[in-house]
Amino acid sequence: MSLIRSASTVSLLTLASRVTGLARDLLMAAVFGASSFTDAFNVAFRIPNLFRRLFAEGAFSQAFVPVLAAHRQAHGEADTHRLIDAVATTLLCALVLTCILGMLGAPALVWALASGLRQEPAGFEAAIFMTRWMFPYIAFMSLVALAAGILNTWKHFTVPALTPVLLNLCMIAAAWWGAPLLAARGVEPIFAMVGGVMAGGALQLAVQFPALRRLHLLPRIALGWRHLRAAWTDPGVRRILSLMAPAVLGVGVAQLSLMINTQIASYLAPGSVTWLFYADRLMEFPTALLGVALGVVLTPQLASALAGGDQARYSAMLDWGLRMVVLLAVPCAVGLLAFARPLVATLFHYGALHGSDVLRIAAALMGYGVGLLGLVAVKVLAPGYYASQDMRTPVRIAIVVLVITQLLNVLLVPWLAHAGLALSIALGALVNAGWLLIGLRRKGSYRPNPGWGAFLTRVAVAAAALALWLAWGAQRFDWLALSARPLERVGLLALLLAGSAMVYFGVLTASGLKWAQLAHRG
Repeated sequence: MSLIRSASTVSLLTLASRVTGLARDLLMAAVFGASSFTDAFNVAFRIPNLFRRLFAEGAFSQAFVPVLAAHRQAHGEADTHRLIDAVATTLLCALVLTCILGMLGAPALVWALASGLRQEPAGFEAAIFMTRWMFPYIAFMSLVALAAGILNTWKHFTVPALTPVLLNLCMIAAAWWGAPLLAARGVEPIFAMVGGVMAGGALQLAVQFPALRRLHLLPRIALGWRHLRAAWTDPGVRRILSLMAPAVLGVGVAQLSLMINTQIASYLAPGSVTWLFYADRLMEFPTALLGVALGVVLTPQLASALAGGDQARYSAMLDWGLRMVVLLAVPCAVGLLAFARPLVATLFHYGALHGSDVLRIAAALMGYGVGLLGLVAVKVLAPGYYASQDMRTPVRIAIVVLVITQLLNVLLVPWLAHAGLALSIALGALVNAGWLLIGLRRKGSYRPNPGWGAFLTRVAVAAAALALWLAWGAQRFDWLALSARPLERVGLLALLLAGSAMVYFGVLTASGLKWAQLAHRG
């Protein structure tokens, strides 16, 4: 399967996930609005997600996928299955211990992430309650990450990319049916979302089993001290653990930045955590559809190319990935900067969410838009290091970027409040991506193919035309007032976005961009 076909498959399935995720967020905004209790839920949900990103989809995946791909290349299918069994056994034992400690330590975790919630004692207690009940979600998602790493290494991308839809559907059901049921019984409605999260995690894990069974790759987990000790001392497991140590630090730096920002937001105006959450959700559309999809497809194939000694193929895949980032992330960034208010108003301005909330979410979204290119590019550049099992370089860069981000917070938050937090992350991402790119160039790992100058010029001209079109659309209509005519507002947004695609890709085509040649590179 070609790179572009694989990336398109993952991207389309991720789109389904993000669309249902957006429907979930729209429903939650309309049902719950922005308050201390929504802040409490977002903090409680963020805690297991933080650990998931730190260990499961973060350090574990970054270490596991390259080692698994290289092991398969060097030792064959049978011995690779033995490695999978050993990793699964070790992972499950670690997860059981983590969940017990997390549930017991919920008060300390909530305080560490958002001590400002204590300004509203009921919200702080609600966050602790929800954290305890949702913490086992990390176990489900860590095992899902294990399954996804196996399937992606065997170039089966469909199931891992589609399963997040199940979480969104469960959370939609919780908000639609569960919240009114709890409210009728005098219970805080937001607690219904806890059941939705847990049901979604269990379903995501369950659907991995048939896909793994069809490939005869379903892990065999051996219980008992003797089996655990054998798994723990397995050379492949030890290699993964040795790579995870710097990877945990690297991912931990990013998650520490998120924790600090959440902590700061909890001391700002009530609703700040929620405003940032909704802006982050919209920003995740392009980062997931582009960055995550490209990273998922490139990581095992880059590792395989290096394991086979094919440096030219490795460099060519990175070049193609970076061209796709520029081609698709630049118009998305323009959209977030020039069209934030219409997007937020059309998507979120319903029910309990007010016009003032729209303006604050849009401000944060524009902050993220400044660094969208960097946020997406990191997803392609970092696998360039992980594929060669170099975890230390991205870690060192991430640590410096964390310091830069917090220094920017000192300057920007007093001026821009919660939007300053988003802008600091965006600027830090640009520094991160630029540094990673320079490192790959200096090592000689990445050698750009000819034609970058003309390519960047065409993209810049098309992006300028797009910016003019979107700026006109944002100013021409009163998007907040259109809340009285929601269908008209949705239709108008759809027309303007369709026009945006025509403007951007039309200018690129007219400027002479060779689409077939770009597709052939993948």
